Amino acid sequence: MTGATGVCPAGTVEVLRAGALTTVQDLGRPGWAHLGVPRSGALDPAALRLANRLVGNPETAAGLETTLAGCDLRLDRAGTVAVTGAQARVRVGDRPADVGRPIAVPAGTPVRIGPALHGVRSYVAVAGGVAVEPVLGSRATDLLSGLGPPPVRDGDRLPLGTPAGVPAGVDVTVGGPFPTELRLAVRLGPRDDWFTPEAVRLLLSTPYTVSPDSNRIGARLTGAALPRAVAGELPSEGLVLGAVQVPADGQPLIFLADHPTTGGYPVVGVVTDVTALAQARPGTTVRFYGPQR
Repeated sequence: MTGATGVCPAGTVEVLRAGALTTVQDLGRPGWAHLGVPRSGALDPAALRLANRLVGNPETAAGLETTLAGCDLRLDRAGTVAVTGAQARVRVGDRPADVGRPIAVPAGTPVRIGPALHGVRSYVAVAGGVAVEPVLGSRATDLLSGLGPPPVRDGDRLPLGTPAGVPAGVDVTVGGPFPTELRLAVRLGPRDDWFTPEAVRLLLSTPYTVSPDSNRIGARLTGAALPRAVAGELPSEGLVLGAVQVPADGQPLIFLADHPTTGGYPVVGVVTDVTALAQARPGTTVRFYGPQR
């Protein structure tokens, strides 16, 4: 197997158990929306940055993002691993290890990241970074467009780069918080005029719940339906990260990293920071608040 430069990698990480959905992620490929390419990248970028710092990688290095079920890995050379994000049980061989600290891993020893106990997504960094071939400047998997490597599967062997830095020295385990209720700031528009005043009132005053149908493309919410003031179809127009689109059923959908770059349902507002949704489990309460336009 060769790495991104066409030469033999410094090592490989074997996927023993891929879990429900594990993807390669870095900080994404922003700047290509005009060509119809979403930004993608880690849904919880702060967690990925932290994991990379812990193992001595640049913050932009690629790692693995797991979803709820964790994953099991094995390095073919001794290295350093860090797990951040969701709270989960981690084991290296027969010994427990801590989330939020650099972990020395002997060659050939399994690393087991268990199911998320709190939160949704764990981030796994390995010293040297996952060195799959970049596409448009990023190694991130994009589930909507298909750019980047496919989701990892049992038995995959992923190339690793050469470690570039020294693992961080820390003595405090980093974790949480994982609230059961999120308050998200939303800026109304560009199509809030397609909704009744009652719809805007409902959006800003009633609780919604994260649906099990949520994924990396968007967080689907259930709650009070938002009535339209304008009937008919809207020509497709640009979409941005955090756009709150309202399909025909009136239930809001908040677009996340793998969102489409255009859409035809009206956008009632844009959430200014969607990071907290990366760790929001189904059933989490979401409340929106101004500033109002």
